[in-house]
Amino acid sequence: MSEPVASRRTVLCCAAVALAGTAAAGCSSSKDEKPTGTSAAAGPIDLGPAADVPVGGGKVYREQAVVVTQPAAGEYKAFSAKCTHAGCLVNGVEKQQIQCLCHGSRFGIADGAVQDGPAPKPLPAYQVAVQNGNLQVTKG
Repeated sequence: MSEPVASRRTVLCCAAVALAGTAAAGCSSSKDEKPTGTSAAAGPIDLGPAADVPVGGGKVYREQAVVVTQPAAGEYKAFSAKCTHAGCLVNGVEKQQIQCLCHGSRFGIADGAVQDGPAPKPLPAYQVAVQNGNLQVTKG
């Protein structure tokens, strides 16, 4: 007699239930816990040389989830690098647009406004400054 074989649907359903339970457990916290990776007194993030961001273009800082653009010489803008459609990180700046290849959204380099959907909202803007030739971005 052979062992019963689980169908693909059964395996996928079980995996989804297990994943949902893990995600729910990760969302719970006690009031004494502090959020990880954040600080109430978080200061600016140093992204390195401003010269790395081309005029009329930009650079994605994946590790920090930030994109910095330079719409005109000496004018820097910073935005969240998380697309407002599905949360994918944008992957680059081309033709004066911040581009998300997950679903084709495009955002303006001057204001983060949606230029091509499906993104429903502009990219959130951050404060950016140049200190001693380096970009300093403050999220919030």
